[in-house]
Amino acid sequence: MTAIDLRGVFPAMTTPFHEDGSIDFETLQSDVQRLEAAGVDGLVPVGSTGESATLTHDEHIDVVEAVVEAVDEIPVIAGSGSNSTREALELSQRSADAGADALLLISPYYNKPEQAGIIDHYETIADEVDVPQIVYNVPSRTGSNILPETAATLADHPNIAGYKAASGDVGQISQVVEYTRDEDFAVLSGDDALNLPIVSVGGVGAISVTANIEPARTGAVVHSALQGDYERAREIHHDLGPLNRHLFVETNPIPVKEAMEIRGYGPGRVRPPLTRLGEENTAELERLLSDLEAEEALADGGREE
Repeated sequence: MTAIDLRGVFPAMTTPFHEDGSIDFETLQSDVQRLEAAGVDGLVPVGSTGESATLTHDEHIDVVEAVVEAVDEIPVIAGSGSNSTREALELSQRSADAGADALLLISPYYNKPEQAGIIDHYETIADEVDVPQIVYNVPSRTGSNILPETAATLADHPNIAGYKAASGDVGQISQVVEYTRDEDFAVLSGDDALNLPIVSVGGVGAISVTANIEPARTGAVVHSALQGDYERAREIHHDLGPLNRHLFVETNPIPVKEAMEIRGYGPGRVRPPLTRLGEENTAELERLLSDLEAEEALADGGREE
């Protein structure tokens, strides 16, 4: 297995669609280049934000291949999870064969396995697929919680390299760091509102929705904190606070895709059963994005002087 550096910010990419619902690969690859040019540390296609739940397996792999083809130097971490261990194993192997540098695997949803079942699920895939793998804990979507003790067990596997934390419980996330700090194991924020708190307790980065829209600022929060410059990290964290919250005012990725369209990065279309962002929420999103642009322009003017 080739090691991967999981420090920094990794946008959880959206999947753009044409009017007929097919994947817009041209826009997808343009987005890869935009984000890499903005300085992100890696890319995460076909996760929850990439609407993996409504992609066929073949579409899933097509997206991974397109991102791998378009990227220059940074790693590609492909979402490859499923509630079926057999399906997750198949997607993981196909994603690795398509060129993914690492994998992000959501814990089995709907089934609600016990902790022993979660361990068996991840270890089965890690035994068979020889690329770094990130365990993804998001109880709000899966209905189950990967406990710190379970994370510590999984961290012993040489192919399990990290843990994406989206439980919203900083105490539990801190416990995962505590239990795995002697391992080569990265704890990553999966909740933009908690990027800074998670780094402060020992996390090393973020798989971020907001980074699709504000890659430089999101990166600055994480990297400033990692370098010990918490004053700068806090300032930018609070600047991004309203946007971080509003990007989850409706089900992700509805708001972030609308933000992508407002910024001219790609269409806001989502696949059913998701729907477009409501009018009031869209108007507020436009205001927040405009405010951030004005702040950036003001900052740029100060730098020029």
